[in-house]
Amino acid sequence: MQRIRLRYTKRGRLRFTSHRDFQRAFERALRRAEVPMAYSAGFTPHPKVSYANAAPTGTGSEAEYLEIALTASRDPERLRALLDESLPTGLDIVDAVEARTSGLADRLTASVWELRLTGVEPAVAERAVAAFKAAETVEVQRTAKNGVRTFDARAAVVELETHGTPADRPTDQPCAILRLVVRHVTPAVRPDDVLSGLRAVADLAPPVPAAVTRLAQGLLDEETGTVTDPLAPDREAATAPAAGSAAAPVPA
Repeated sequence: MQRIRLRYTKRGRLRFTSHRDFQRAFERALRRAEVPMAYSAGFTPHPKVSYANAAPTGTGSEAEYLEIALTASRDPERLRALLDESLPTGLDIVDAVEARTSGLADRLTASVWELRLTGVEPAVAERAVAAFKAAETVEVQRTAKNGVRTFDARAAVVELETHGTPADRPTDQPCAILRLVVRHVTPAVRPDDVLSGLRAVADLAPPVPAAVTRLAQGLLDEETGTVTDPLAPDREAATAPAAGSAAAPVPA
């Protein structure tokens, strides 16, 4: 059995697809691309696909990850291209590696998000960000299955800063860009929770819903505050010398 790890995107209007919508589209792509999938046992076998930390519905993403199990070996790049051709534009398979290490989900400990606030002056956003970062705790509420839940949105935020004005904004509207680095904790702190926190501490309320995109997710480097590529260990393992030989063989 071979395991392949994939990075995919949710772009444009496809950001409104739910995780279940993507699952259905991806399973159709597996059939169209004739991928030799491994299946689970039992009365209702299903393809062995492991999804990790999917982005909320309505948010875009450049860094979603999954792992598939195959019954026959395939070249990761060729497989990536076949699957990408079989998915609608916006759901794009952009990277693939053979799994040579364990614990992909364990390496997804933080995310980098971009929040586009149309109708908000950058100076106003900057003051709100300063107030949020100065607060020890920022309590927000979220409606869950068991009712309204109150939790701290501040502790999980590693970095929050403004990034000026985008070049493609409408000329008659201000627009602020926020860059957010947040740890994956329980309960999960999402970008909309941080926006609720900005509203609570600084009365920042964009006139239209924020456009939110996940730029990266992976292992958080605590010293630098950066998020590293979770597929890098698999690439490094593929090129590392094998024990007792000059180089490890690379499968076709």
